[in-house]
Amino acid sequence: MMSYADLEREIDRGTRPELLRGWVLDVLDDVGAGRRPLRAVRHPLGFTCLPVDRSGPDGICVHAWPADPSPVRPTTSTMHSHSWDLLSHVLHGRVRNELIEVTDTRADPAWRVYEVHSHGDVDEMAATDRLVSAVTATVESHSAGDSYALRAGGFHTSEVEPGQPAVTVALGRTTPGVRDLSLGAVDGRSHRVRRDRCDPAETARVAREISRLLARG
Repeated sequence: MMSYADLEREIDRGTRPELLRGWVLDVLDDVGAGRRPLRAVRHPLGFTCLPVDRSGPDGICVHAWPADPSPVRPTTSTMHSHSWDLLSHVLHGRVRNELIEVTDTRADPAWRVYEVHSHGDVDEMAATDRLVSAVTATVESHSAGDSYALRAGGFHTSEVEPGQPAVTVALGRTTPGVRDLSLGAVDGRSHRVRRDRCDPAETARVAREISRLLARG
């Protein structure tokens, strides 16, 4: 089992992508065979997350965007920021990141900022008093073999082209004092969302599907 530090080092070096791929395939094999007790989550941002290690401030996940869009949709918007620094390596397909510049404004706001407080399978979307405008500052496209980083607190979207699946291994390092945020409707209210967590059988099936996708190159 590779540790967070091992994976971070290999992604930073970028010299042995086959090692990352092999490690992910081993993890998927264990999940598909029921040897690793985790449950996949269908994230409202469009991907399925396999939480490989979420036991501490450093997290390791495998993210897979399916060819067919998930019926799960965010209740706010796809523009969000993390409470952690994200380091991700693309194993299959192409991921498109839009980096969003957010400006506080009371004159003609387009969005309200929501704080995301997670409690088990429930996310509390807390409407704040912060009103903002948002514009795309930079667009980045990353293909298989590429790595990218997103800083904690930076608003962005991460998406794939319709019908084009993608798989990444994602590392997250929590930044103290930073909160998970999302942009939503100006006139929206605080609300709660329950995460769509797969049962063990569906988790195993998802892992096998991702493994077959990676095997095709």
